[in-house]
Amino acid sequence: MDTTDYINWKSKTAIFLTSQTLSLFGSSIVGFAIIWHIALETSSGTVMTIAILCTFLPQIFISLFAGVWADRYSRKMLIMLSDSFIALSTLILAVMYAMGMKALWLIFLISIIRSIGSGVQTPAVGAILPQIVPSEKLMKVNGIHSTISSVMMLASPAVGGAILGLWGFSAALFFDVVTAAIAVGIMSLLSISAYQRSDAQEEASTMSDLKNGLIYSRNHDLVRNLLVFYSLFFFFVTPAAFLTPVLVTRSFGAEVWKLTANEMVWSAGSILGGLIITVWSGFKNKIHTMAISCLAFGITFVMLGLAADFIVYLIVMFVSGIFLPFFATAETVLIQENVAADMLGRVFSVIQIIVSVTMPLGMLVFGPMADLIKIQYLLIASGIVLAMLGLYIYTNKKITGLDNDPV
Repeated sequence: MDTTDYINWKSKTAIFLTSQTLSLFGSSIVGFAIIWHIALETSSGTVMTIAILCTFLPQIFISLFAGVWADRYSRKMLIMLSDSFIALSTLILAVMYAMGMKALWLIFLISIIRSIGSGVQTPAVGAILPQIVPSEKLMKVNGIHSTISSVMMLASPAVGGAILGLWGFSAALFFDVVTAAIAVGIMSLLSISAYQRSDAQEEASTMSDLKNGLIYSRNHDLVRNLLVFYSLFFFFVTPAAFLTPVLVTRSFGAEVWKLTANEMVWSAGSILGGLIITVWSGFKNKIHTMAISCLAFGITFVMLGLAADFIVYLIVMFVSGIFLPFFATAETVLIQENVAADMLGRVFSVIQIIVSVTMPLGMLVFGPMADLIKIQYLLIASGIVLAMLGLYIYTNKKITGLDNDPV
């Protein structure tokens, strides 16, 4: 890695975070608009499942190659190109929707195209920070990134709700196009060298790089155990992640402000959690931080399922949101610190694939069930499993001892 990239690292980090914040802001508004549109128009767990599948399944295929690209080519250019691809596709589809093509299949198509761009972008974003930020500052910078993201996630429902209510779904798409264009322009200002590969690495084919990444992930004790943990964690997080908007419309009323409040209190909790993790940096053992977060998610999900009053529901949602930055920051830094630099893109892509497989699989199970039984029951059941998983990880010394694995 070129250590000259650490020169003026603070200004480079500021450029990167500003660009990603704008990109996330626009994408979040569209994401909320899609979920709310489906929840308000259909109140169907099955239709929501189809939308989630369209959001995640394309990433399974593209992430296989995106990780290789992130380790082969300029991560900066990959981020810019994927943002541009999403913006152009969204612009075309926004025009079609504004012209009166308002079928559900068009929303599904939007989700598929955006998923492809996100699948390319995610491994590059995860791998680029260690090129810019000194290792001893990674936890703090990732904490700041998480906090800023949470602020945008707090603002997104309010802005998205206003846009959706005042101007409609197509306006939300146009807003994302504008923010993406600005984000790409800011990202172009980032001065960073391409990752330097050895001659042997340069001669390797894409398929060889892909195979090596999968073998590395399988043989690396920390990565292998984390992938098993992620598979279980993200599967049982699915009801809370995607079915709470439907729960709100069914149990508390199909009103935009309630859907907005549902998202905003979660994001407000995430902001507080991000500030805490930035100052505190979590437990010395990052796996302990992740395990405690998993336990907390489980407890709060059970409480969400038991909440009969909307205000109580929102308070619990706020508390649950606090633990998101704890989990996400610890997970990201754990990978960045323990995985070889030339494998970061591929490892992050494998993680992305796990998420892209398990969450749609969760929706295939829980989505149709949500049309047969109360979503509250699904939250309680999944919460119990997550709490048990968190306790198991925390008390398993073999797993927690992997934090100090050599690269």
